Amino acid sequence: MNQDVTDYIQNIKQDWQVEVCKRIDQIIHESIPEVEERLQYGKPHYRKNGKYACVLGTAKEWVSFTIFNGATLEAPEGFFEPGDPDRKTIKIRKGQAVDYELVATLIRQASSSL
Repeated sequence: MNQDVTDYIQNIKQDWQVEVCKRIDQIIHESIPEVEERLQYGKPHYRKNGKYACVLGTAKEWVSFTIFNGATLEAPEGFFEPGDPDRKTIKIRKGQAVDYELVATLIRQASSSL
């Protein structure tokens, strides 16, 4: 655990975003036991074997979570934002139901080859 990442999450202004970020952070650590975390570019970044696995961040109306090495990941239509096929981004908005089990599976799949 990195204190800068912990502080980042604790200092988020909106309670619902704090809860989502805490849960995703927990899932990352459960899914990638050897994960290294650090604050980079003002956001929590998570690495495995020196390679980026995912990044977490917030904006005014959502939590953004990007999984790297995700070109082969499959999820329900509309789950990921459009964009770079190797970087799969999920935007979570207030009140939105999150399939954390699916998120954990996707993290494990993408990080397995890192």
